[in-house]
Amino acid sequence: MSDPTDPAAGGATADPAAETALDHAWRAVLARPGDDAARLGFYARLSEAELFLLLERDPEGERIDPRVFPLEDGPMVVAFDTESRLADFTGMAAPYVAVPGRALVRLLADAEPPLALGLNLGDAPSARHLPPEVLAWLADALSRRPAEVQAAITAIDAPRGLPESLLPALDARLARAGGLAALAWLVAVRYAGGGGGHMLAFIDPAPGAEPTLARALGEALTFSGVEAGVLDIAFFAASDPVAARLARVGLRFDLPVPANAPARPAVPPGMDPDRPPRLR
Repeated sequence: MSDPTDPAAGGATADPAAETALDHAWRAVLARPGDDAARLGFYARLSEAELFLLLERDPEGERIDPRVFPLEDGPMVVAFDTESRLADFTGMAAPYVAVPGRALVRLLADAEPPLALGLNLGDAPSARHLPPEVLAWLADALSRRPAEVQAAITAIDAPRGLPESLLPALDARLARAGGLAALAWLVAVRYAGGGGGHMLAFIDPAPGAEPTLARALGEALTFSGVEAGVLDIAFFAASDPVAARLARVGLRFDLPVPANAPARPAVPPGMDPDRPPRLR
C-alpha cells in the first residue's frame, strides 16, 4: 500500500543528538527513495507523535481555533513535535494545544475548507508540507479496522505464512497498549461454514478497551503494508474454553503495564484520539 503522493526529498541539516523519532523516520525515507515501507514508517511515527498545534487563542473547552496561514495553494496550520520547535517558529509566547498525531490528522481531514499541515517547519529534518489529499489518505488509513470474529471457530492452529513485516509491527503497537488486555494470541483459524485465515485474540480486555485495541491492530496492519483482511480480531475471557486452545498453538503477545507506570490522569481536551478537539 502506498500514499497518493511520493514526498519530495528534503529536510535540513540538524544536530543528530537533538533529532526526534519523526526526524529519523524522514531520514529513512530519504535513504530509501521509492520504498513504500519507509514512507509508511514515517506516517506511523506521525500518527503516534504528540504534536503541538499553534492556535490563535487559548482553547475553550473542547473547541480550538488554530492559526491558519493563507497560502497560495490553500490554507495551512502548523504543528511541531516539540514545544521548543514551536517556540523557535513563533519567536514569542503563543497559545497552543497538544494533540495526538492521529487526532490532528482526522481533525484536518474533516475540516471545511480542507487544511494542509505544516509539520516541524524551520530547520528540522522532518519539516514537511502535507497537503489535504495526503491527510485525507492518512485519515482513511487510520480508520480501517479488522473484522471482529462472528462465526463459530472449528479449528485453531499455529500461525503461518504471514508477511514478515507484520510481526514487528504488531509487537510495537501492542507494547504501547499495556493494561488494555492481559495478553493476545495470534493463530490460524477455520470457521464453521467454511473459510478461515488468521486471528488476533485478546484475552480479558479492559472494559471498553475493544475499540482502542481494534484501532491498534488496524494501524499495525496499515503501517506494515498489510491489508486489513489478513487478520480478524476477537475478544475472550481467560475462563473461556477457547482461551486454552489458543494458548496451545498461538503466538503470544504480552500487554504488560510497566511496574512504575503512574496512575492515568484525567485526559485533557484534545489528547483522546477517539475524541479530537473541535474547530471553531
